[in-house]
Amino acid sequence: MTPRPCRKQHGPGRIGAAAAAAVAFSVLIGAAQAEDAPEAREPFKMADTQFVPVAFSDIEGWSDDDHDAAFHAFLKSCRAILRSSASTREARPLLAALYTACRTASDVKLRKPGDARAFFETNFRPVRISPLGETDGFLTGYYEPIVEGTRKKTDEFKYPLYRKPPTLLPGGKMLAASYSAQKKSKKGGGKRRLVQFHDRAAIDDGVLSGRNLEICYLKDPIDAFFIHIQGSVRVRLDEGKTLRLNYLAQNGHPYVAVGRFLIERKIVPKDEMSMDRIRQWMEANPDEGRELRRRNKSYIFFRETDLADDQEPSGAQGVPLTPGRSIAVDRNLHIYGTPFFIEATLPIETEQPTTPFRHLMVAQDTGGAIIGPARADLYFGAGDEAGSISGRMRHPGRFVMLFPNDIDPVAAGATMPLPPPKVPYVEVAAKPEKPAKAGKKAKSERHASKQDKPAAKVRSSAKRKP
Repeated sequence: MTPRPCRKQHGPGRIGAAAAAAVAFSVLIGAAQAEDAPEAREPFKMADTQFVPVAFSDIEGWSDDDHDAAFHAFLKSCRAILRSSASTREARPLLAALYTACRTASDVKLRKPGDARAFFETNFRPVRISPLGETDGFLTGYYEPIVEGTRKKTDEFKYPLYRKPPTLLPGGKMLAASYSAQKKSKKGGGKRRLVQFHDRAAIDDGVLSGRNLEICYLKDPIDAFFIHIQGSVRVRLDEGKTLRLNYLAQNGHPYVAVGRFLIERKIVPKDEMSMDRIRQWMEANPDEGRELRRRNKSYIFFRETDLADDQEPSGAQGVPLTPGRSIAVDRNLHIYGTPFFIEATLPIETEQPTTPFRHLMVAQDTGGAIIGPARADLYFGAGDEAGSISGRMRHPGRFVMLFPNDIDPVAAGATMPLPPPKVPYVEVAAKPEKPAKAGKKAKSERHASKQDKPAAKVRSSAKRKP
């Protein structure tokens, strides 16, 4: 899916022996997803992360959850995991372990209450995960907007949603003629170079117009902006048909959370920030709102899908999302299909965080701004109500990651050393030069003329070795 607002928290802290072992264990986790090529990513260490094994009985709300609903969401992920190749699984131990769990799940028949819960408790090990030194992660929400639109541009509907341009290359690049190539173009020669693709401002100003890339047109530019953040949309066309669009590509520019600027300017208090507040401010300040949107240089391109009105969009894993059970996670840290139990108190029933949220979720999506080991975007479904809930979601939560039994985090980590402690650095200002004596003035000036660089601060460490 598309980038969404994120909060990344790291901090120093001490952890117990079991957690320390599990930190080291994280080197076994494959970073890439089931659909990626085996050579695309390598297993890596999950820096600044702590893992604390727990018992299912110690997880608040575990026994009261609807495990059947979580099991059906997990089965959707299994469809993609079971299609993965042997070479892909061999390079990613966690994916291989999920593959084993999925094979077991495919044979499970939920004949009586408790069967789904028994499946998870039998085939997974719960491990609490958080940034190093912290206890909580961070939660936001997303949804699928429903808006009005047209296939053809009119005076009222004039803000386009684009399909992917053929000139957009991997990594957000495009080919452009260099200045020397432009001078040689009349002679039929000249080289081309890779440059960054157009940003939001250039696209909003019409750089892609006239290339037959427009899928449809919307009435409100603010709607278009938030659709880019959510990554999918249902467009009710004037002809009576509903057009279903989903994320296809991004222009390669980093995502910028515009709410941050409203907080920094003290326009909206941090504890009151929500998507609704951002929209209200943009509607009341159209010119400034336009400039604020342009600060987010990231831009999304869409594809048409054949989904029916009652079907949910697919996440980055390629399987349909489940409202209240699907989450977007950092794809550079986690494998799609991994179950997470999330404990939080959220503003779902009211605008205040008073609703207990204790649910087993499944990682099935991602976002460019979803960064960190305990960071998730909760999918709430489609429509205005889901949008309001998602828009006010910016709250802490506790994460329990379920590891398949094929991987034992404590045993695996026990044989691996912890990373060495960081050596503190101090800034030491260089000593000022003594004034030259009168008799050595000429020599001093000659020496200075050979040196253009002024004295600078030097970073050093008392414990650094040569």
